[in-house]
Amino acid sequence: MAGYDDDLRLAHVLADAVERVTMERFKAVDLRVETKPDLTLVSDADTAAEELIRSQLRRTRPRDAVEGEEFETTGHGPRRWVIDPIDGTHNFVRGVPVWATLIALVDNETPVLGLVAAPALGRRWWAAIGSGAWSGRSLTSAKRIHVSGVTSLSDASISYSSVSSWRKVDRREELLALLDDCWRTRAYGDFWSYMLLAEGAVDIATEPELALYDMAALVPVVTEAGGRFTSLAGRDGPWGGNALATNGLLHDEVLARLGTA
Repeated sequence: MAGYDDDLRLAHVLADAVERVTMERFKAVDLRVETKPDLTLVSDADTAAEELIRSQLRRTRPRDAVEGEEFETTGHGPRRWVIDPIDGTHNFVRGVPVWATLIALVDNETPVLGLVAAPALGRRWWAAIGSGAWSGRSLTSAKRIHVSGVTSLSDASISYSSVSSWRKVDRREELLALLDDCWRTRAYGDFWSYMLLAEGAVDIATEPELALYDMAALVPVVTEAGGRFTSLAGRDGPWGGNALATNGLLHDEVLARLGTA
């Protein structure tokens, strides 16, 4: 596992601890929700979950930097934990169970470890560089996952974000044309699109506007499952502000259709 065994075990420990916080607040009648300056929502569960992860990392990985959605980046050095305490906050506050805690380790600007924990779905996915991608409830009860072998758009299932969001990258009409050419179109949303892709249930997943903390944990899972993850400009990894993930076999064709390069 290229030396990331202990980090992966720690990521599971962090996810276990956060799960107790987030599940207690999920559907809570006294959940506090605020609107951030960028007009996205944040709940008291988001902030409590990220504070918990940060406090545990301060004790267990004091030399590592930490970057999250809700607080300023702390620390320096080549190793950086990238955290999204609740990916899918809008689902969380409405009682939709499709939300997850995303935990990634970036080492020398390479996402080397990713864990996606979706406790309301009873699912967890993870990967570390060179170790394959896995799904299960824990390290000891896991099944290896792999992307599909679909080679034609006419046989492909695509998961995308809202159609209106594609106006921001001037690719709305291109997206609609691509959807017309695919076998099945759904908007599963957020992390779930990419985990379904890693499992082979979806063949294309894409979103036009994302932050690093939205993507860093997804990249190792997708790539270790045999898929490809780039920006819409074709840059590998979570660095382009948006995402296109495929089973690899369809990537160049979809990039030619949706790409912004």
